[in-house]
Amino acid sequence: VQLQASGGGLVQAGGSLRLSCAASGRTYDNYFLGWFRQAPGKEREFVAVISWSGGRTYYSDYVKGRFTIPRNNRANTVYLQMNSLKPEDTAVYYCATCGIGDKIYNTGYWGQGTLVTVSS
Repeated sequence: VQLQASGGGLVQAGGSLRLSCAASGRTYDNYFLGWFRQAPGKEREFVAVISWSGGRTYYSDYVKGRFTIPRNNRANTVYLQMNSLKPEDTAVYYCATCGIGDKIYNTGYWGQGTLVTVSS
């Protein structure tokens, strides 16, 4: 599976941005697909994940109520719609194939990362 993330950029606090992650290679519609992020000097952290059917979604407490993660299986794409952005959302965002256990974890495939910068 190859994952190509795009859509990052500079936005003011309170604004919105939508990231896209296009999947190719093996059929991806059986994977959970999700987003992680890594801020400067911090560990990579889970943001959001969606099941292959779209029926199950999970969000970190930091983004719940502000971000959504729709997916379009026909287009082999998952999105991260980010609203009410805060400066602390500034990070490199990575899409990834995911598993669900005691916590959300990466199952081996990462996109290349896209930088989101939120100015105050």
